[in-house]
This record gives sequence, C-alpha cells and structure tokens, in this order.
Amino acid sequence: MNQQNKYCPEDPKSMKSSRRQFLKKSAALAGGSVVAFSMLPPLNLNAQIINSDDPRLVTETISYSGENGKVLAYLAKPIGKGKYPAVIVIHENRGLQPHIKDVARRIALEGFVAIAPDALTRQGGTPASLEEAVGMISKLDAEATKKDFTAAVAYLKTNPQTTGKVGCTGFCWGGGMTNQVAVNCPDLNAAVPYYGKQPKAEDVPKIKAAMLIHYAGKDDWINGGISEFEEALKKAKIEYQIFMYEGAQHAFNNDTNTERYNKEAAALAWKRTIGFFKEKLQ
Repeated sequence: MNQQNKYCPEDPKSMKSSRRQFLKKSAALAGGSVVAFSMLPPLNLNAQIINSDDPRLVTETISYSGENGKVLAYLAKPIGKGKYPAVIVIHENRGLQPHIKDVARRIALEGFVAIAPDALTRQGGTPASLEEAVGMISKLDAEATKKDFTAAVAYLKTNPQTTGKVGCTGFCWGGGMTNQVAVNCPDLNAAVPYYGKQPKAEDVPKIKAAMLIHYAGKDDWINGGISEFEEALKKAKIEYQIFMYEGAQHAFNNDTNTERYNKEAAALAWKRTIGFFKEKLQ
C-alpha cells in the first residue's frame, strides 16, 4: 500500500454551538447505508481554479435518465469537435457545490467529457444551505441513488461526444458512491474513490473497473476498512492501487475547506488520478 482517507467529519472546534447541535446526528450515505456523522467546516465556496467561463471549455446543465426520472448534472468538456473519454464526478455529502463543478472543469481541461450529477435532483436540487444539503443527502434512498449514478455510465457510454470509455471519481460520500458504481456497473472502465467508504467484501468480485484508491493518513474511521477491502481486491484479482497520504486529513482535496485542504497531498493525488484516467480510458 503506497499512500491513505476519512468519512466527512470536520473539526467541531470550528463550528458554532448551534451548528454543532444541528449536525451532530447528520449522517452521510455511501454504498447503501448511513455511514458517518458529519460536521461542516468553514468553506470558501467562491474559491475556484478553473473559471466557469473559461474559453477553453463548454459547460452546461444536462439531464439523463436515472432510476425514477431525470437526473440533472453539470457537464464540462473541451471546446471544439471531437470525441473524448468520459469521467463522472461524484460530490461530497454537501451536494453539487461549486467546488465539484470546478473539479469537473479541471478534468475536462485534461481532455475528458466530465459530468457531475446532482444526487438531490428529485429533492429540488442542491440547496444553498450546506446544513440543509447534508440533511437531505442522509435521507436519500440508497438503492435508487446508486442506480442514478450507474445510469450516468450508460448515458456517457452512448453519448456522441464520448469515445465510450467511462471513469468515475468521487470524494467522501462520493468516494463511497464511486466504489458502489464500480461494484454495480460492469461497464465502468476505471474508478478513483477519494477517502470513500469501502464496499462489502462479498461485493468486491463484481468490480470490473481498474481501481486507483486514495486515503488520508488521519482518517481512522474510513481507514479501518482498508485491510478487508484490499484483501478482497487481491482475492478477486482486480487491478488496483492504494495510496495513503500520511499527515493528510479526510477531505484533503477540497481547496474550499480551509481546515482540511492539503495542497501537497491534493496535487500528488490529482497527478495520479489524471494519469490513471488517461491510461485506462484511452
């Protein structure tokens, strides 16, 4: 195992008492179960690396057919004609925030069609309130939500803008959901979960995608499941790599999270992620 992850908890010292009480029992679902309590940190929601109006990209809101109706998603792709491999970007337990749209744009600039579905589409979409979004995520139907994300694979494989090769990445709640997409969609070519809850060991043999798995060193709750997951991956002879980022905390990739963002770990994980997708989705 090379470098490691956590659920979606944030430092309660950074929270006002009212927020702490409100969110104390909010939990995030990943892979069909409520998996973790979550506290919201100070976020700089306006932070972005790639501007939303970057002239190198085409961005738009699209919809695709999910389990029980249309699912809205943010799409970003390189400007101009041509087909590109595709990547699904799955948000944290805060819903489809500007940061995740920014991540989709970063991926698009690397030569991919990227879509970031909103798991809260049928609840009216991700609300402006982070606290409200966390509560809404915790109430989602697990099985229907998994099917909504696996449907994104089918949408991208047949999309005329793509080559038919599809990868998936996600963060925190989205990392766990990325693992579930890999388990439940044999057509997925590559998966990169960031500090996500592991699937059940008995489900691991269903995975057909190549796996690149990122964890944070300071993430005991999530990291407790690594050994069993890795053993199952080995037993099923699934292609995988696990990287542990010592000293980094859960959510280290989120540059809007001022308390947990780890620039060095995020940059290294990103380099590995993009390299992996370019290799596996060609």
